[in-house]
Amino acid sequence: MSEITNPYTMVGERLCMDFINTVSWRESTEKRRDWFTSYAKLVDWSVHAEVLTVQQAQDLLGEAEKNPSKAEEVLNQAIELREVMYRLFKSISMKTSPNDQDLVRFNESVSHFYQSLQVIQDENQFTLKFIQTDKNLDTMLPPILQSAVNLLISKNELERVKQCEGDPCGWLFFDTSRNKSRRWCSMADCGNRAKVRRFYEKGK
Repeated sequence: MSEITNPYTMVGERLCMDFINTVSWRESTEKRRDWFTSYAKLVDWSVHAEVLTVQQAQDLLGEAEKNPSKAEEVLNQAIELREVMYRLFKSISMKTSPNDQDLVRFNESVSHFYQSLQVIQDENQFTLKFIQTDKNLDTMLPPILQSAVNLLISKNELERVKQCEGDPCGWLFFDTSRNKSRRWCSMADCGNRAKVRRFYEKGK
């Protein structure tokens, strides 16, 4: 996937996949572009991903102005978590074993954020919810982590984790097609680019 669109391009089919895909041309040394160039960008994406409400975003940005060093720390934390998740799920898409150190670092995030996970009664049902105040600058990260955990511990869904075949796109996605035949992050982007390339090579 080449550039950020407005609104953000979300083709991962799972929150954790879309979070991982916040780098355009991930596997290119020349074209690679990180969407999270500031804490404000992280918050903006989180609103679009429906992890945060507009009001929560405004509150967080207000807190970030008061404590810019903490906001920078959270931004770096988010990027580190994203890259660990990328390597974990890429290895799964390639049907190889994840790096032990990546799993250790992922579990450190799980241990940190799951301290605030509680069972909440909502009318006639019980749900799991992260109990954090709106002033926690990292409040957008637990739902993303939860999405990754849910996918990792699923019994029959990991085989649907794939990497776009468009080189050097590098985006990951959860294949929701009935026959598990999806190959591209987007047919309108990498899929169409591959189609044009095949047509050109055939013409030659």
